[in-house]
Formats: sequence, C-alpha cells, structure tokens
Amino acid sequence: MTIQEAQQTIDKWINTTGVRYFNELTNMAILTEEVGEVARIISRKYGEQSFKESDKDKDLSDELADVLFVLMCIANQTGIDLTEALQKNLDKKTKRDTERHQNNEKLK
Repeated sequence: MTIQEAQQTIDKWINTTGVRYFNELTNMAILTEEVGEVARIISRKYGEQSFKESDKDKDLSDELADVLFVLMCIANQTGIDLTEALQKNLDKKTKRDTERHQNNEKLK
C-alpha cells in the first residue's frame, strides 16, 4: 500500500465505519497518547524499565500503526498529501545533512 493509498483507505474508513473525523485538536491529543504508548513499549522492551503486568501484551507494531493512522487522519483533514510532504522533507534533509553526517566523527 502506498502512502497515498493509505490516506485514501483511512478517509474511506473514517467516512463509513468511523462516521466522521474527530476535530484536529482531538486528533492531536490522540496522536500524543498513541506516541506515549509507543514510548512506553520501547522503554520497557529496549530500555531499562521493566514491564508492568498490564503492559506485557502490548504490541509495538499495533501501536505504531495507531500513530500512523491518526497522523494520516490529521493530514487528510488539513489537506496534506503525505507522499509529497515526505518527498520534500527528504529532499530538504538530503541538501542539509549529506556533508554534515559524512563529516561527523561520531558516526564513523
């Protein structure tokens, strides 16, 4: 599935199964909550925190998909084509960071 197809699929799902989009502020709060869930799993699985009993069944891939879903909802409601936005962002990073990363002693 391409990014564009994903945005279209989510839009269709929202307008049929989900009834309508939450407003942008609500979706921003949901995105923050979902990113927090990702942070919780990563800090316990890859970091030094131990799992609580209630967190042991949490699935990182599912939480990342939740983040992507809400991010695409926000993009859809604000008229952002994420394919185009990502390409522009990568172009910006390439121009800005190519020499910087190549010359960074910490990355060698």
